[in-house]
Amino acid sequence: MSPAHRCRGLRAAVAASVGLSEGPAGSARRGRLLHPSRAAPAAPGARLLRLPGSGAVRAASPERAVWTEALRAAVAELRTGAVVAVPTDTLYGLACSASCSAALGTVYRLKGRSEAKPLAVCLGRVADVYRYCHVRVPEGLLKDLLPGPVTLVMERSEELNKDLNPFTPLVGIRIPDHAFMQDLAQVFGGPLALTSANLSSQASSLNIQEFQDLWPQLSLVIDGGPIGDGQSPECRLGSTVVDLSVPGKFGIIRPGCALEGTAAILQQKYGLLPSHGPCLGNSGEGSTGRCVSVCW
Repeated sequence: MSPAHRCRGLRAAVAASVGLSEGPAGSARRGRLLHPSRAAPAAPGARLLRLPGSGAVRAASPERAVWTEALRAAVAELRTGAVVAVPTDTLYGLACSASCSAALGTVYRLKGRSEAKPLAVCLGRVADVYRYCHVRVPEGLLKDLLPGPVTLVMERSEELNKDLNPFTPLVGIRIPDHAFMQDLAQVFGGPLALTSANLSSQASSLNIQEFQDLWPQLSLVIDGGPIGDGQSPECRLGSTVVDLSVPGKFGIIRPGCALEGTAAILQQKYGLLPSHGPCLGNSGEGSTGRCVSVCW
């Protein structure tokens, strides 16, 4: 069975388990709710749903019902073009459909983010990367780093919305090592645009209270509890962002929280050479000439 067929089968199984139909293949807003979700506690301007535990590990019965409700609610909101706050393996993020141009515009406006800065794309499985990117590294490399606290920057394919980062031929791919986010991306069935849940230039968020000012502009807030150690500045570094768009080389766009382990895998296991004068932070350019700043 091909990876694409296995992936569709898994998406269908996960969708069925939470009361959703998959809908037409390839649709960014595919599927529909089969059962209405229960009312949830109100938050100022946003619906608030709390995951059992941290959400990083799939909930078991009897807490599975709460997990399912949150998953169904998030998918339903995303399919309407709304922006949803979500926990990940690094920071809290804002997610929307990458195929909905209006939703992309909303993310930029509510963060006060420059439209010259790209948004990362969140996927549910490594197999999905091949649909949205032109991959020039071994599959084993992707599986060694994903899921994980890294963003891999590669050449984008024609499958992505042209309004998503129209100024660059590259795209940053995230598959968080977080069970709820993987389930969400798989059931949604299309690419999710993902960025940190904070106003631009402000500190990243490790709990939902830290971005409470954004709640009035959000449709749903998924509370996975605190992420990491709020007292440690290193916990707010976000994912390590790596440019893999040049064959045989890698460039560090942002060191992030997993730099040492990521660089070791790329160099020692796969023999990739570090680019001279790596592109760091938000400069938008580097030794490859095509570096982008993916602030996630």
